Amino acid sequence: MDLLLNSAMVNWSRAQFAMTAGYHWLFVPLTLGLAIIMSIMESIYVKTGDESWKRATKFWQKIFGINFAIGVATGIILEFQFGTNWSNYSWFVGDIFGAPLVIEGIVAFFLEATFISIMFFGWNRVSKKAHLTATWLTTIGATLSAYWILVANAWMQYPIGMEFNPDTVRNEMTDFWALVSSSVAINKFFHAVLSGWGVAASFVVGISAWYLIKKRHIDFALKSIKMGAVFGFISFVLLAVTGDGSAYQVSQKQPMKLAAMEGLYKGQAGAGLIAVGVLNPKKESFDDDVNPYIFKITIPKLLSYLGYRDLNAFVPGIKDIIYGGYKLQDGTTALSFAEKKERGQKAVEALVNYKAAKEDGRISDVEVFEKELRDNYAYFGYSYLENPEDNIPNVHITFYSFHVMVIIGMYFILLFLVIWIYGRKKKLHSSRWLLYVGLWSIPFAYLAGQLGWIVAEVGRQPWTIQDVLPVKAAVSNLGTGHVLTTFILFAVMFTALLVAEVTIMVKQIKKGPEEIHNDDITKTVESKSKEK
Repeated sequence: MDLLLNSAMVNWSRAQFAMTAGYHWLFVPLTLGLAIIMSIMESIYVKTGDESWKRATKFWQKIFGINFAIGVATGIILEFQFGTNWSNYSWFVGDIFGAPLVIEGIVAFFLEATFISIMFFGWNRVSKKAHLTATWLTTIGATLSAYWILVANAWMQYPIGMEFNPDTVRNEMTDFWALVSSSVAINKFFHAVLSGWGVAASFVVGISAWYLIKKRHIDFALKSIKMGAVFGFISFVLLAVTGDGSAYQVSQKQPMKLAAMEGLYKGQAGAGLIAVGVLNPKKESFDDDVNPYIFKITIPKLLSYLGYRDLNAFVPGIKDIIYGGYKLQDGTTALSFAEKKERGQKAVEALVNYKAAKEDGRISDVEVFEKELRDNYAYFGYSYLENPEDNIPNVHITFYSFHVMVIIGMYFILLFLVIWIYGRKKKLHSSRWLLYVGLWSIPFAYLAGQLGWIVAEVGRQPWTIQDVLPVKAAVSNLGTGHVLTTFILFAVMFTALLVAEVTIMVKQIKKGPEEIHNDDITKTVESKSKEK
């Protein structure tokens, strides 16, 4: 691998991937959430025969379809970048990382694409139950697609189920089930999918609120806003639960990320969780004596509990992680950055010596060097880092992204609860202020999702694969100009796609759901009469 790649190339490659992923995640959450909402609505329609639920289902399916099409386009480009901008990464771990991506493409997306056509064009062509089955299978396919992508991402955060092959200088999968059942992967899957549910709930509530403000499609809007509020409240409460799980996983597997999330420079036992705080911009080094906060409001001992399920547990700060020496949960002593770097260099040297010994036929030396390599391979990536600061993510971005995300989550729990209560009391019509709040809250749900990914990805820097491969060693050996050119092209294209999607959705929303015809009303009345 070329270790002399300039920082501009690395930064532009990161920027391009971040931009592509950011655009992609504008479309994915709404797809995941609307899929489950329209499936529930259609289930109610099939059970009750009420045509108004069919009308609601068909409307939200159209929005789903518009969003789904654009999301596919951005997702494909995102995956291609692994081969273009991140070829060293693809070579080093492609045998592992590629497996869940292939499964996603062959199994999950195939399932999704097969039944989506029946869902859109099968109305009045197949039976109600057959159509409902197609809708639910589309939802399952979309969710499975997310699962396999998140398995791949979780493995980068917590690489397991693999073994390094010194002959090919590549990592190879040894345990597929360890990969797909990783505690990090499972928690990440539920947290990401629930965030999509939350986005869709806020979208449905907001658009329904707009109809009520305009006094249009009242019955449809009331049904949608009530379902969206209940669905959203449940989603955000469960998000808080999985967020707790995320904090625990991060504390166990990525302590530096947790320290950055809390702006914690000096570790402490019984550490408190910062509810609100402002970081001190004068804090320039992890090793200076400057107070890292201008002010903070802390919930006592909560960080220790979230991270270690112990109110008095020691939570290491950035300085502790760099210098090591503190006790880990398993009773061992944490290594310092210098010790990890030394072990990483030993692993690299052992690999070089292993290759030389094998070429010379020195079998006994081969075994010695292979053992030394495997004993130190866990810190292989530290050999690429120069200074302790290289191992510290951007604290300000991680800290503020995390705390704003949490505040938005708490806000939506309260908002959906209030809307649900007003809906139960039939006061939504007269509460225009609440309807406007629901409408203008839509962007905040999207913002929370974006911030969550910023915490996950910026917080694990400098690593592409935790402790094994840093970003600067993962990029392709391309000229900066090539990456800059494609960055601009993608930015223009994705912006155009986003504008096109918003324009089409706005037109569809202004048009509104299809009106119920007299024969549909007759069918509903007859169906209810039969039930009685």
